[in-house]
Amino acid sequence: MFAVYRLGAAVPVPGVDLLAVQRLTESGSQAGIYGLLNLFSGGALETFSVFALGIMPYITASIILQLLTVVIPRLQKLQEEGESGRKVITQWTRYITIVLALLQSTAFTYLFSRGSLTGGISLIPNYTPSRVGLIVLTMTAGTAFIMWIAELISQRGVGNGMSLIIFASIVSQLPAQFGSAYQVTAGQGRVGQFTFLMVMFVLMIIGIIYVEQGQRRIPIQFAKRVRGRKVMGGQSTYIPLKVNSAGVIPVIFATSILFFPALVATSLPQDNNITAAIRNWIDINLANSQGTTWFYIFFLGMLIIFFTYFYTTIQFDPVRQSDMIRRQGGFIPGVRPGISTTNYLSHIVNRITLPGSIFLASVAVLPSIASAIWDIPLGFSGISILITVGVALETMKQIESQLSMRNYEGFID
Repeated sequence: MFAVYRLGAAVPVPGVDLLAVQRLTESGSQAGIYGLLNLFSGGALETFSVFALGIMPYITASIILQLLTVVIPRLQKLQEEGESGRKVITQWTRYITIVLALLQSTAFTYLFSRGSLTGGISLIPNYTPSRVGLIVLTMTAGTAFIMWIAELISQRGVGNGMSLIIFASIVSQLPAQFGSAYQVTAGQGRVGQFTFLMVMFVLMIIGIIYVEQGQRRIPIQFAKRVRGRKVMGGQSTYIPLKVNSAGVIPVIFATSILFFPALVATSLPQDNNITAAIRNWIDINLANSQGTTWFYIFFLGMLIIFFTYFYTTIQFDPVRQSDMIRRQGGFIPGVRPGISTTNYLSHIVNRITLPGSIFLASVAVLPSIASAIWDIPLGFSGISILITVGVALETMKQIESQLSMRNYEGFID
């Protein structure tokens, strides 16, 4: 499946100017928004290929439905129904993915024809309705095919197919990104800075693994109950609260928020003074800055911290958890059941979410800070490192559980 995906990422859509695509590839343009989109698509956006949209429409659709599940009672009821309800939600996710793919492919076709995201290089010389329709249909079909591959990997393989496709996309681009950074630093006699970047890269991976494994264990004691001649309960367990329970979802949310104004700005007319000023400000601070302006770094960090708290609140409901503990005859030692347990859980979650959110924001913006200080164009970002390490850890856990289930031994044994 990975081989098929990488093959499709190298096949350009019909109607595109191949010479213009070659010029764009040789120029090595890695503007902030364009570079991140290209990284998530595994370089498919740079070649304007069949899989140019990547898996992002599917991710966006999944996030939308996950947020709506909290707001709409019918979706929440479907999720609680088990396998049948999840099948309905999955089908709706597919429909929303197709709609988003149609909208995004139309927008990218228009932007690429004007050269808005490609430094003035127009990839579609003849912008006719028939050619646009063919390109949009091809890119939408490519997104649907990637969605099918992701679901197939999830069903027949090991791990989450959507995450593994993103992992393959990012990893396929990392050697070229490191090579580009080395050429820039070596050409200017700054090999020491490149060495520092590599050390920082390794330390970030170690830090991500350490924080991802960290958790706060809240002890739960179950009261003894006598039923007939049997004594039930009396055991103790714990609720594992991860330091970073939101994973990389806040990072994806924050980057999605930053994508929107940059994509809208490319469509604003330049003849109006107000719209031209707005477009120029967004271009300087968000779109074409390669993520090296301090406003971009600060705004991205604040968005990640905000969405970490937001998503953690959605994932962990202290009221529901407290009620579940009470109904099962359990209690937290030293804490009264009911509202006291709810307040205790809320306090613990807020305390451990703060360092988790700050860590996420720091890792996401650290390469951008280094790039801003030393003026080195880094194609990779802390976002890509977070995603790759997180997916690798989760896949390792899946493989370990499969080995333990089948052979009663894991990697260590």
